[in-house]
Amino acid sequence: MQPKFIWLAIAALTIASLQISANAAPETATSYSPNVAANIGKGAPKKLLWGDTHQHSGWSADAGAFGARLSPEDSVRFARGEEVTSSSGQPARLDRPLDFIVVADHSDGMGVIQEMRAGNPLVLNDPIGKRWTEMMKAGGKQGMQAAMEMIDAQSNNRLPDFVKNKEIAMGVWQKNTAIQEKYNEPGRFTTLIGYEWTSNYGGGDNLHRNVIFRDGKDKADAMVPYTTFDSENPEDLWKWMQTWEEKTGGKVLAIPHNGNLSNGRMFALTDLFGNPMTRAYAEARSRWEPLYEASQIKGDSETHQSLSPNDEFAKFERWDKANLNGVPKKPEQLQYEHARQALKNGLLMESKLGANPFKYGLIASTDSHTGLSTPSENNFFSKHAQVEPKADRWSTSKNLALGWEYQASGYVAVWADDNTRVAIWDALKAKEVYGTTGSRIAVRVFGGYDFVASDLHRADFASVGYAKGVPMGGELKAAAKGNAPTLMIQAAKDPLGGNLDRVQVIKGWLDAKGAVQEKIYDVAWSGNRKAGKDGKLPSVGNTVNIKEATWSNSIGAAALDVLWRDPNFDPALKAFYYIRVIEIPTPRWTAYDAKRYGVTMSPEVPMIVTERAYTSPIWYKPL
Repeated sequence: MQPKFIWLAIAALTIASLQISANAAPETATSYSPNVAANIGKGAPKKLLWGDTHQHSGWSADAGAFGARLSPEDSVRFARGEEVTSSSGQPARLDRPLDFIVVADHSDGMGVIQEMRAGNPLVLNDPIGKRWTEMMKAGGKQGMQAAMEMIDAQSNNRLPDFVKNKEIAMGVWQKNTAIQEKYNEPGRFTTLIGYEWTSNYGGGDNLHRNVIFRDGKDKADAMVPYTTFDSENPEDLWKWMQTWEEKTGGKVLAIPHNGNLSNGRMFALTDLFGNPMTRAYAEARSRWEPLYEASQIKGDSETHQSLSPNDEFAKFERWDKANLNGVPKKPEQLQYEHARQALKNGLLMESKLGANPFKYGLIASTDSHTGLSTPSENNFFSKHAQVEPKADRWSTSKNLALGWEYQASGYVAVWADDNTRVAIWDALKAKEVYGTTGSRIAVRVFGGYDFVASDLHRADFASVGYAKGVPMGGELKAAAKGNAPTLMIQAAKDPLGGNLDRVQVIKGWLDAKGAVQEKIYDVAWSGNRKAGKDGKLPSVGNTVNIKEATWSNSIGAAALDVLWRDPNFDPALKAFYYIRVIEIPTPRWTAYDAKRYGVTMSPEVPMIVTERAYTSPIWYKPL
């Protein structure tokens, strides 16, 4: 299906500054510039902002132990577009600055490595702290040994008291929040204050959450960040968040990630201890956790080929072998680890409890532990400082996997009123956000019942979308007789990336027998391809020259758009819809490394990637 309309020549624009503007000003406007935020009301067009809500500096205990030297200030400066020197001594810079960043250092042992290097007496007065400090100063094998001893102590709950010292933690937290205040520039660049709570319950089952504040330093400093030294139970984290809001009058949310490393715990249909889920649990989880990080450096967890056997794009950058401690995964655990199945099970639990615990919007971020947010394939600085760009990093065994198994992903894209903490946080909370695997694909979707074909190409597309329907993250109420949800979708390529292959609608629903179902619809695509007898759309092709790490945009489309009406809609059944946009094949970071360093990698190493975007869903709720 060849698009009839190229959306505002997006390929020639810088996506970071993309904004679709309405034609007409409100009648009450007095300004000659009617479309500025001060003069427009509800339903106004919004800006597309790019950021990372999961970045670690050397102040995270694990990052610092493995050699990261960059501070939160370095991380922020890099995200703003400044050049920094990486921990391995290499100059590093983004080709395009970000619009916002969250330096989410781990709350467990926050800043301990930094305080060891600084000679904090609270650390040196502890015999183990003194020993580790001396070993790290010696460097080399001694430094590595100290790092491994710290990780082993954490895994076995034998950390010395200085690591759990709340005085150290609060001191480091206040230094970090001061840095975030220094670099926060409303309208230009936003630093959201946050941290990572790092529960590894049951011996390495990942239940990590990034905690992000809407407010500034004055409120963020009111309480020391919550740690797993306090509790490994997410419900206790939610209680801490409740207490913080009541104490400060501020707002906070949490974002879970890496369900693919939880060995079935992340989206279990029980509480942490295996008790049946209650409505109170479901409501609390939905309130405090509006989003799920579906793609990052430790694997993509949108879905899994065993859960979505009819999805030809399901087998993508999978980490499906074990949990964080290397405990092997059982096949039956996969259904409780991936976003699409969680969204479907959310409908199931809502039918039983009256509340949906998994009503998640979808985002992506990096989880980089280098202080550098680098999800672009041709500028990937890896997860740990020890495996920053070098000839053998692809084969280096690091923590959970070989170097080549790490993916470069990802970014979170936010449709916000302005580049400010409040506007970005509100968009995150409202789920008007999406994630990409590192490419800056622009995508927007509205769902409603009254859209007509001409709406898709109107100059005030966004205003019409808000007026007649709901954006990604929204909910459609019961349909009138004869109506069906219609999605108005526009997508455009990253100006520096590959063309678009196709746009897909992923539908999940609860059928009349109470079973969860899914279906994938190819709704817009490049070229004159037609679906085969099996209903599958032929491949777009592949122009990648692996040897030279190049590709051609001679295939694919710069933009795709479509007005799509659900052809299999049953108004009595709960459902959700989200958009997946697929790029044409392009070189993976491993191909760039092979070319750059002149190395030959093993046959199992992937050299090609199909970058993609996942939007937050739109839900349909019958009466």
